[in-house]
Amino acid sequence: MTAPANGHYVVISSDCHAGGSHDMYREYLEKKYLDDFDAWRAKYKNPYRDLQGGGRVRNWDDDRRISDLEQDGIVAEVVFPNTVPPFFPSFVLFARPPRPDEYEHRLAGIRAHNRWLADWCARFPERRAGIGQIFLNDIDDAIADAHWIKEHGLRGGVLISALPPDVDYVRPLYDPEYDRLWAVLQDLELPVNAHGGTGAPNYGKYPAAALLFITEVSFYSQRPFVQLLLSGVFERFPRLKFVMTEQGCAWVPPLLERLDQVLDQIRRTGRTGELAYGDEHKLPRSASEYFAQNCFMGVSQPGPADAAARHAIGAGKFMWGSDYPHDEGTWPYTREHLRQLFWDTDPAELQDILAGNAAKVYGFDLDALAPLAEKVGPTVEELSRPLDRLPDEPNEALLKAAGAR
Repeated sequence: MTAPANGHYVVISSDCHAGGSHDMYREYLEKKYLDDFDAWRAKYKNPYRDLQGGGRVRNWDDDRRISDLEQDGIVAEVVFPNTVPPFFPSFVLFARPPRPDEYEHRLAGIRAHNRWLADWCARFPERRAGIGQIFLNDIDDAIADAHWIKEHGLRGGVLISALPPDVDYVRPLYDPEYDRLWAVLQDLELPVNAHGGTGAPNYGKYPAAALLFITEVSFYSQRPFVQLLLSGVFERFPRLKFVMTEQGCAWVPPLLERLDQVLDQIRRTGRTGELAYGDEHKLPRSASEYFAQNCFMGVSQPGPADAAARHAIGAGKFMWGSDYPHDEGTWPYTREHLRQLFWDTDPAELQDILAGNAAKVYGFDLDALAPLAEKVGPTVEELSRPLDRLPDEPNEALLKAAGAR
């Protein structure tokens, strides 16, 4: 465990979001796409609240962003995408994988984002671990992009999307063809990140569509973990780091228990009920062992059930996240949020939750961050006091932690 330095916690958010404006992305696009980009941009209308008005500058403005984060006691961040890259139909995380006729332009769009992100993170390299984007449509392109991401210092690794079940033009994640990509990512020591909110099918234009999405998307976001585990990816690539972010973690222990039972029964009997399984279905280790070997959780704005589940998933697996700059995140009440959930937590354990675990996964230097944490980080004494009242205008994360949601 990592002890807090000089009475102050180093706080790293394992889940923040950033991106460039369209003007910025234009500077990073290949010239041959500029005319097409200008035509696309002229028709695009932004429907997202956090990308409108004055608040949108939080995605790229160093002064605004650093001021907000330091006010909240956060000194470093893992950076997922947020804004809409060139040629995307919607917010980057919710966008479905590109169809074959969209692929060239969408690939140009994420490469523009990756170039922008590399420069943006390089301005504060000790404080920002950027996550590069890849597509799985073409494995050779994905491997080339992984090498670029490594060479340009995006130590947050790569982001993969959960593939919706109605996408039949991209190989499923359990296809053995991806082994050459997993091998490269393992050798490059690039974490593979799966963010919540991806993988849901197209529900169509029905009144219930939005309700179905919000009810079922958590299940679809969890599918990459199950697919990689059951297809033997974690068996074949034991050093691959797989991170699941903004999905909570309370669901993990019961799922592991169920998978452990299924895999054990198949190993022992070769059957589950009327279904028979061969040797190719028998994994030599349990789901819990593979989780312990390969997996980590970026737990954004956790609730009480998530905080309690950290003991079951393992102390070294839980990485706290603020979800800045999203409205449902903990900003500007991160200190209150942490007091509400972790006031009685051992300081060494809490320091690992707040920074130590993320430092190991994403390569942050805690010693380099400690002087800044001494200036802006919450103190051990402060976070050991239970929260006795909510602010006058609590955010969603505080209400969730209070059990009012």
